[in-house]
Amino acid sequence: MVLAFLAANRVSVTVDAEICVPTATVQVARFDVAREGENLMRNDTFWLDLAITPRPPNVRGCFEEHWSPHRFEPLGRVFMAPPGEGLRVRGDSGTQTSVICMLQKDMFQRWLGQDLEWTDRRLEATLSVPSEEVQQLMLRLGQEARNPGFASHAYSESLAVQIAIELTRFYQALDKDSSTGGLAAWRLKMIEERLREVRSPPTLTELAELCGISIRQLTRGFRASRECSIGDYIARTRIDNAKRLLGLGESVKSIAFSMGFGSPSGFCYAFRRATGSTPRQFRTQVTATAGARAP
Repeated sequence: MVLAFLAANRVSVTVDAEICVPTATVQVARFDVAREGENLMRNDTFWLDLAITPRPPNVRGCFEEHWSPHRFEPLGRVFMAPPGEGLRVRGDSGTQTSVICMLQKDMFQRWLGQDLEWTDRRLEATLSVPSEEVQQLMLRLGQEARNPGFASHAYSESLAVQIAIELTRFYQALDKDSSTGGLAAWRLKMIEERLREVRSPPTLTELAELCGISIRQLTRGFRASRECSIGDYIARTRIDNAKRLLGLGESVKSIAFSMGFGSPSGFCYAFRRATGSTPRQFRTQVTATAGARAP
């Protein structure tokens, strides 16, 4: 049975598919939110929600027994509500479909040897779990619930166990990085993946929202992790991307516009200031080096 919401007259839930295994209950569910407002979630399992359609606008969550009643943080594509913890969810009206995975609460204790303590850092991280592995595992669970195949229950059980393991690793990494004052490894990975994209560089606001933290936490944590400012790192990575594209034969004009520069001349100025060479000079050097190495 899908988790009950307080003020249930505001939210209707339709379960399109379900599969139950010893360690978890998995559902593909559609939520129809009639009007803007709040609902309180509370469950006795680890409740994971993967949005497979966009969430309604302005959806945010507050752990009301730990935080100020005015502190609401954005929900990521995957969020988790720990067992017994009241999560108040606020957002606009709309319709959204999710894969829900309700993990038995003893699974984490099985590996850690103790119950997880829900510190502020852990609670904040649960509202936006960025692990690509968890997302892919949950998508596969949703597909299995909708279209069960051979040995479906055994397969779904193995996926649920893998999710619990990935989450355990996630929280262990979170604790390790918090002791150094730097950003968690998963946050650094998300920043690196965004910076590798060939498009306009991200703003600090975008990266902070991607990591589920404030801009101040982002800038201080990044400097502790990389020993440089995040602004300098973004600029350096942007030039590194340009070097790679020049080496692949991309035109100066296409590189300039694809990477968000206002004009090719603006790109050439930034490139020369960073490297001491113009883009065309750099391409000539790369070509000459490659020719000298050829047998």
